[in-house]
Amino acid sequence: MEIAIIGTGNIGSTLARRFAENNHQIFLGVRNEHDFKGLSLLSGLKNCSIHSIAEAAHLADIIIIAVPAQFAIDVAKSLGDVTGKVIIDTMNSGNVKHEGFTNTTDAILANCNTTDVVKCFNTTGFENLMDPVYNSHGIDMFTAGSSTKGTAIATQLAKELGFENVYHFGNNDKFYLIEQMAMCWINLAIMQKQGRGMAFKIIKR
Repeated sequence: MEIAIIGTGNIGSTLARRFAENNHQIFLGVRNEHDFKGLSLLSGLKNCSIHSIAEAAHLADIIIIAVPAQFAIDVAKSLGDVTGKVIIDTMNSGNVKHEGFTNTTDAILANCNTTDVVKCFNTTGFENLMDPVYNSHGIDMFTAGSSTKGTAIATQLAKELGFENVYHFGNNDKFYLIEQMAMCWINLAIMQKQGRGMAFKIIKR
């Protein structure tokens, strides 16, 4: 797949490296092509290149947004024509509230011209994206969104990374709910000092 990753912080950098290692073509979209946080990503990754945000979005079929939540609307507006493309939102609004929206994914949908927008990779830390295997078992990932196409692609990518199961929360009305799940992980791992080496796993009888 040809994947644009907008944002090169911990989440964006980790996803870029993992997907590049899985032989996807990665286009990193950054504001300053000569000075950005994930500059070291270019070292040793033959299938990863740096572009402006609009160019990266143009080159790819799948766009992953992994910037601080306060920039969600600005980034969505800067993507250009994304007709037919899938956008995967990895952000959580947390204390950032865009006027008129309860979550970042609705804010993205309202400011770009594709309906294939899904939320995924937002419910755990970057360490678990790098290595989602605990005691020989993959942990679980979760999606939300009305786009069947977007959900299928996000699910495929998550399983490629090593997540054992991917559970779908439901349609666009569940964006807020899946962000709340992310806040539960943040609360336990960071606020309650349980440590970032923890993850969610659904167990069935």
